[in-house]
Amino acid sequence: MQQAVDFLEESRALDALVAPLGAERLKTVTQFKDWTIEDVIGHLHMFNHGALLTLKDRAAFDAFMGPIAEAFQQGRSLRQVQYDWLGDTTGQRLVASWREGFEELADAYSKADPKARLAWAGPDMSARSCITARQMETWAHGQEVFDVLGEERVDTDRIRNIAHLGVTTFGWTFANRGKPVPDPAPFVFLTAPSGETWEWNEPQQDNRVSGSATGFCQVVTQTRNVADTRIEAVGPVAKYWMQNAQCFAGPVETPPAPGARFRVT
Repeated sequence: MQQAVDFLEESRALDALVAPLGAERLKTVTQFKDWTIEDVIGHLHMFNHGALLTLKDRAAFDAFMGPIAEAFQQGRSLRQVQYDWLGDTTGQRLVASWREGFEELADAYSKADPKARLAWAGPDMSARSCITARQMETWAHGQEVFDVLGEERVDTDRIRNIAHLGVTTFGWTFANRGKPVPDPAPFVFLTAPSGETWEWNEPQQDNRVSGSATGFCQVVTQTRNVADTRIEAVGPVAKYWMQNAQCFAGPVETPPAPGARFRVT
């Protein structure tokens, strides 16, 4: 699957950023919920492992997810849960384990049936959707690392997978908030990093979203407030969507306030 290649390249791009960091630098606090860079890598590593298990061994995946679900029911945070699993794996040892894990995960999914149905924390999904979600999380959580280290990320057209996920979860943004899903969905017209143009849905002058693919991906993954991008939303449905977009599963999350997420200089 090309999506497995894209996930691998996304992971390697983040790895190139964190590989030189020492133990203390990995404890740098980011702009995302006071997570450290180490927290980010641990989170990605744990759920990459879960994605490998659901592809290879459903019973092992269930055994992996069971304690996590139970901990959530007890009111423990996601960060607390991941350290239950990671134990004393920290610092560059954690980075090395994450690296080994994402290489293995990409290899496994590159050989998988894209349409195979796999279990996850929510509804089952296809293998293609699962590895796309791993790319999305790597890219999204990578943003806080690039930001806090003051590095400007140079995107490639592999983010089309993330943009597509953002478009296809339009209805989820509304349904997750208990609102009826508007019909039709807005026309989406984006400029790719390469300069190509990408389009989704039927053209509509009064119900549309346009701008850079990077900005759109930042909005739907909630790494930027739409006000901090050059994304243009026309019409009440498009504007509501961009103000509340959430392409990931789970309870309702509020996008960062304007100006809250930025590249440190």
